[in-house]
Amino acid sequence: MDSTVTKTQLENGMTVLLKEMHHAPVATFMVWYRVGSRNEVPGRTGVSHWVEHMMFKGTPSFPGTAMERMISREGGFWNAFTWLDYTAYYETMPSDRINLALELEADRMVNTLMEREEVEAERTVILSERAMYENQPNFLLGEELTSAAFRVHPYHHEVIGDTADLHSMTRDDLYQHYRLHYHPTNAIAVAVGDFDTADMLARLTSLYGPIQPGEPTKPIVRVEPEQPGERRVTVNGPGDTAYLTFAYRVPGAAHEDYPALSLLNAAFAGGSSLGMFGGGGSNRSSRLYKALVATELAAGAYGSLTPTIDPFLYSISAVARAGRTLAEVEAALEAELARLAAEPITEAELAKALKRARAQFIMAGESISGQAQLIGAAEAITGDYRWFETVLERLAQVKLEDIERVRAQYLQPHNRTVGWYQPMDDQPADVFSDDESAE
Repeated sequence: MDSTVTKTQLENGMTVLLKEMHHAPVATFMVWYRVGSRNEVPGRTGVSHWVEHMMFKGTPSFPGTAMERMISREGGFWNAFTWLDYTAYYETMPSDRINLALELEADRMVNTLMEREEVEAERTVILSERAMYENQPNFLLGEELTSAAFRVHPYHHEVIGDTADLHSMTRDDLYQHYRLHYHPTNAIAVAVGDFDTADMLARLTSLYGPIQPGEPTKPIVRVEPEQPGERRVTVNGPGDTAYLTFAYRVPGAAHEDYPALSLLNAAFAGGSSLGMFGGGGSNRSSRLYKALVATELAAGAYGSLTPTIDPFLYSISAVARAGRTLAEVEAALEAELARLAAEPITEAELAKALKRARAQFIMAGESISGQAQLIGAAEAITGDYRWFETVLERLAQVKLEDIERVRAQYLQPHNRTVGWYQPMDDQPADVFSDDESAE
């Protein structure tokens, strides 16, 4: 894909990525901050997500209740999300009204108030949000499994944070985190849509150029040591369905093995070939589906590979059918992984995976907001927005021997954490939706 993105760095260190798309009179503006749950320390887990909430409480120039009305009145919408490696804010609006978004984000980069009473009110909201997640088997299993897989690196805790920290953190903790990370040097501005690049760059330079640069977020120095053997966790909780996950430690998105791992996931489990924003999923033609779902051992089975800065996890998960045990499902998954070693991915399976990748790439590019998210995420994770633009080229260069090499290197028992979620018979079967788990 030819690059149509203009990348500029302002004198204060802020990165600006601009892409014109004129098929509709709409524009999306995003500000990405290079800070997420990986930048948190014990005692302040969940602070990035909490600060995200506080950014909607307003500034002297843009009071919280007024901001929502102003965006809606102009026919736009806005939101934000926090993840392991970043926090991002966005507005999608008619292109002739997008200047409101530019002004709003510049103002709250510097002037967010964080009144103490607002912090306390939001503490109750976030604790309630966490309590809701604790009724979800996937959250409970994921939290225990990830904390077992990472003993040192801060990827070990959930984005929403630990309950103890959500009770003990203060307004000063939040404000210090905000002031430490929310400044131009640590920010990426992304605009995609119906505008003139030179004019947009001039507006952004005028609004953001005068802001003091700040210090870059410090790099993570707590490198996770090599895993010496398989780890296992069992979680008992509400619901009436059992879940199994194999989570293997794998490199981050910028590593040379990531494309081969992405295609291994696509060919074996039917998951996303792009590996963006979770990359979960399955399809009926995948080996995983045929081994677990078609045999009526599992109600669902899927693989997930998430692009991250540091090494994270490749997960293979299954939902046990009623009347089937997790031991049965695990034995079948082990057998299918053994067959994968004995009968490696074929040219036909690789071709199908690449075909899905092309289709996903086209669909991702149809939306202005989707383009902004993919460009911004690539820049935040890898330091180069072209990571997404060149993904098809890199996937096409992957050979069958590359897929077999990464399978043999990473999909080993000593390199994984196995998680079982076993329902408790005396617990209620309340399950809530998880649409905002990363917000």
